[in-house]
Amino acid sequence: MVHAEASTFAAGVSKSEAYEQVLAQAEALFDGQRNWVCNLQHSNTANAASLLWHAYHSLGAPSNEVNWAGFYVLDRSSTQKKQLILGPFQGKVACQTILFGRGVCGTAAATAETQLVADVEAFPGHIACDSASQSEIVVPIVAANGKVVAIIDVDCAVKNGFDETDKASLERLAALLAKSCDW
Repeated sequence: MVHAEASTFAAGVSKSEAYEQVLAQAEALFDGQRNWVCNLQHSNTANAASLLWHAYHSLGAPSNEVNWAGFYVLDRSSTQKKQLILGPFQGKVACQTILFGRGVCGTAAATAETQLVADVEAFPGHIACDSASQSEIVVPIVAANGKVVAIIDVDCAVKNGFDETDKASLERLAALLAKSCDW
């Protein structure tokens, strides 16, 4: 059984090792629960956001400068426009809705492609929910039907806060979430 110690990371752990722990703990947390409401809004993404937050803050710079880690989810109630709504997260309060195609999150949702942004000020249409954010990575969660159902969003308070290790590991987490829920 996974418990609060799942978010404890050893001192001196590497970024790759931290991500491996996040993925292993997330897989254990998701085991046996396929309901997307439970997985997404109440349990699995909330726990995944917490795991990510604690993993980043156990690492050295720039990872320990992460200032937001969480999820936006497809708003199934919106009939006129495709948009994301705020899901579980760690960090300061955030934007509640983001249109597909708008900002880094909306671009990831519209294109179904990871957005690795070294300098958010250079990204056309960036949405500044937290003015301290200087870099961002957004990874789409794509269901078995090929549709984006949510995104993982992580912000960092320094430029160049993320690299290919972050991209590959967060894409693995997105794939795990995609297969662990009945979207």
